[in-house]
Amino acid sequence: MRPIGFSTGALAYSDFRLGLSMLHGRGIHAVELSALRQHELAPLVEALDSLDLSQFTYIAFHAPSDLRPPEEEQVLHLLERVARRRWPIVVHPDSIHTPPLWTRLGDSLCIENTDKRKPIGRTAEELSVVFQNFPDASFCFDIGHAKQVDTTMTEAYLMLKAFGARLREVHVSEVNTRSKHDPLSYGTILAFREVAHLIPEHIPLILETPISEPQIDAEIDRALSALPLCQEESLAR
Repeated sequence: MRPIGFSTGALAYSDFRLGLSMLHGRGIHAVELSALRQHELAPLVEALDSLDLSQFTYIAFHAPSDLRPPEEEQVLHLLERVARRRWPIVVHPDSIHTPPLWTRLGDSLCIENTDKRKPIGRTAEELSVVFQNFPDASFCFDIGHAKQVDTTMTEAYLMLKAFGARLREVHVSEVNTRSKHDPLSYGTILAFREVAHLIPEHIPLILETPISEPQIDAEIDRALSALPLCQEESLAR
């Protein structure tokens, strides 16, 4: 089975402790600690030493996505503390205003492809420009963003072919026309299967679907159905 888990922000808006508690004891071994809004960043970083993360073999950290240029230095000072833990730090490329500053994160920097609202990072071509500034950065493939940008899944294919060697994790959700995350529908599951064979089985899936605690197991099953392992896909044919 693929490594799979959730973003704390998807499970509990702005409440990372509640999000972690919803995963406790479920045999889930991957998590992304979310500080998607800037006011969430300092409290989360300050709390890291007090969190029980012992059940997780994969831990990622999502940086704020609403960052303005005057705030970069302050945010990076906090993110450097996360980088010292050797966790991937997921960053939207439009939040990077001064690229040389972000090289301080080294190989902890993990660039995510973006949704159609954003000015950069939506396509493989746009991402290639971003990665030119960050040769050590890894790639967070948001398959929901890729499908929203191009429903044929061609851009998803091109991203995985171009940056597969950098791939560190996959964000999984349905992204609607308003660029909001939704639980996976049957149509989206079928679309995701088109590129599942390009995602190695050891790459963690991080669900960003906003669901309640009783829905966690069912949503995990849907995600694994959407992105089956290659051998499972072959057996099903």
